[in-house]
Amino acid sequence: MQIHYAAIGILNSPHKNIANMPIQPSGADGIRGTITLKEQYIEGLKDLKGFSHIYVLYHFHRAKAAQLTVTPFMDESSHGIFATRAPRRPNAIGLSVLKLTAVIGPQLQIENVDILDGTPILDIKPYVPDFDHVSVERIGWLDHAKSEVKKHRSDNRFA
Repeated sequence: MQIHYAAIGILNSPHKNIANMPIQPSGADGIRGTITLKEQYIEGLKDLKGFSHIYVLYHFHRAKAAQLTVTPFMDESSHGIFATRAPRRPNAIGLSVLKLTAVIGPQLQIENVDILDGTPILDIKPYVPDFDHVSVERIGWLDHAKSEVKKHRSDNRFA
């Protein structure tokens, strides 16, 4: 079965190169960007400004071919791609929870941007803590590295 998606807009950010980018929104505190939707999707923004945070699903447009095992940014060991957030996925789809600061016409002003400039946007959904926040019992191999995410930056390993 083939599945086809089309971008609904483009994200612009100060991250022009993959190297030295924050690797998660929690490490991109205050970094601003914009999402500009294509004209045919503007109506879909109705009532979005009532939310402080949004899920942004996007296409890793600069990712190379998929790999089933990778060495992620926060570890020196190889892990299965589905146990990481690395971009070399079978379907190159990224996900970030971003702060929504304004909706002005076709443009969303966002903060905590950990996404490369020019990234195609696939979907936007409101983040609702009562629906989406869950307590977890374990976080696998990331347990030893979780405190490092805010200061960790990408390198060229996935370029």
